[in-house]
Amino acid sequence: MDHSSEEDSDISESEIEEYGDRYYEDMKKGKLKVKISDEIFRCPFCQRKNHRYKDLLQHASGVGKGSRGIKEKAKHIALVKYMEKDLAPVVACSKSIVETAPPMERDCDEYFVYPWVGVVVNIATEYKDGRYVGKSGSNLREQLTRKGFNPVRVHPLWNYRGHSGIAVVEFNKDWPGFHNAMSFEKYFEADHHGKKDWIAKMHRDRGTQIYGWVARDDDYNAETILGENLRKSGDLKTIADIVAEDNRKTSKLVTNLESVIEVKNKHLKEIEDKFNERDLSLKSLMDQNDRLHHAYNEEIKKMQQSARDHYKKIFNEHEKLKSKLDQQRTELEMRGKELEEREAQNESERKKLIEEKKKNAMKNSSLEMAALEQKRADENVLRVAEDQKRAKEDLHKRILHLEKQLDAKQALELEIERLKGNLNVMKHMGGDEDSEVKEKVEAMVKSLEEKEGELEDLEDLNQALIVKERKSNDELQEARKELISGLKDRAAHSSIGVKRMGELDSKPFHEVCKRKYSSEEADEKALELCSAWEAYLRDPEWHPIKVIAVKDGHKEIIDVEDGKLKGLKKELGGAVYDAVTTALMEMNECNGSGRYIIPELWNFEEDRKATLKEGATFLLTQWRAQKRKKLPIGGCT
Repeated sequence: MDHSSEEDSDISESEIEEYGDRYYEDMKKGKLKVKISDEIFRCPFCQRKNHRYKDLLQHASGVGKGSRGIKEKAKHIALVKYMEKDLAPVVACSKSIVETAPPMERDCDEYFVYPWVGVVVNIATEYKDGRYVGKSGSNLREQLTRKGFNPVRVHPLWNYRGHSGIAVVEFNKDWPGFHNAMSFEKYFEADHHGKKDWIAKMHRDRGTQIYGWVARDDDYNAETILGENLRKSGDLKTIADIVAEDNRKTSKLVTNLESVIEVKNKHLKEIEDKFNERDLSLKSLMDQNDRLHHAYNEEIKKMQQSARDHYKKIFNEHEKLKSKLDQQRTELEMRGKELEEREAQNESERKKLIEEKKKNAMKNSSLEMAALEQKRADENVLRVAEDQKRAKEDLHKRILHLEKQLDAKQALELEIERLKGNLNVMKHMGGDEDSEVKEKVEAMVKSLEEKEGELEDLEDLNQALIVKERKSNDELQEARKELISGLKDRAAHSSIGVKRMGELDSKPFHEVCKRKYSSEEADEKALELCSAWEAYLRDPEWHPIKVIAVKDGHKEIIDVEDGKLKGLKKELGGAVYDAVTTALMEMNECNGSGRYIIPELWNFEEDRKATLKEGATFLLTQWRAQKRKKLPIGGCT
């Protein structure tokens, strides 16, 4: 069906919408083809010329609003409706990027004014107060922006008579700016208000609508106010000139980037060498520490078994000695009974019996005293064993390397205590006339002196081990500092990293201030409050911490009755209060006297201090992962 054969007189203004709908339905059904490909479109009512989607939409909009016949306006209004309603979603999906390449289909030797400039003429002016005046450039710029041309600036040209009726439209210097400029020109050409139309109507009435085109060499060289302005603000260049200049800049940029990459790679190699050196040192230190720990555990097991055997031997000897004393007491009681039975025989025998009774009483007293001394010795041995057990458990937690010598010292003390007890028993068991007891006493005294000498030697050895332990501890602390230094720049979400103990979290301050103040004042007020409380935390004179008794000893807690903390919680809430008390407890634990922030190796998964082995293992894992990627410093590839 050929609607183009109808005359304008066949339809009225009221029937234009119905007339356009018929053409819209023909385009939807495919009778009138608009889309040639994803990039090429064609107006079915004008010359068979290919356009981009944006250019064809501008053409259809211009004719629909122009001064052509009613039939032509209705056709192009229907084309606008079809493109916006049916083609726009398809084009939006198929077109993912803006054209950024130079237009190779154009004549590369054609001269343009660069940066890209458009010319608008026939702008309406009014003679007022002796000069011509017109609308501002910003008004025209908004009109062109709404049409999709994206101009950077529009400024009218003025002379001694006022507004000249001409304006210069500046576009971006890149290739998208060039495409916007050409779309600007094609829009006016489609509406028959391009440069050729302007020249053709030079001696006729040009109407009130504006004309527009892209400035070229003839505009640039013209001896007019337009040519003078173009020569001041731009140059004449071909597309080939601009492409060559872009290539030179790109080549220079590539050369500079290659140089930067080379420097970065060299720096990365130096860091890798340094890291390998530290890696070997840490491995050696960790292996040595593991060997020492294993040897220490084996030695501790042997000492514990030896101590148990020694305690068992002491208790067995005490039991034997106690049994012997009980037996001697029984024999003395029997002998006393026999003496009482013989008492009545005669006077002389009674006197002798009395003497023997006195002697038996003295011996019995001596035995009682010996039994008492034995009981005291047993209690001392048990008490010393218990004290040594508690001391051993406490020292095992604090100084593992000294426990071996401490057990040896405790064993000597037990041996000395046992010898002293036996010595006291022997002294009470026999008099000066018993040579066998004397020999045993002398042997015990000599053994006691030897044991005390051994104890003094162990004391000296303990002191030497303490010095060695402190030196080893200093070396471990230095290694820990090196690990902290190496992990400072690691990602905040890693399992092992560096935690700044005592650092105040500013996030709760910002959240509270956003609720209490305007957005302009919130950040400034939060920074002020956070700085003030950081100063309080560093002040050693402020100490809102108290000590309480717990089951296993004593514990430090926050003094909730402190005036500053109570005021803080009341004024700013629990979140800010928790942030301040957390930072205070961390600072008190790590550096209570100095009150400054200390970096600490931290296990974030288990929320505790990380061991030296955990830190070294994590650092090695991170380095090996980075080495496998082989990425240069700064992210350059």
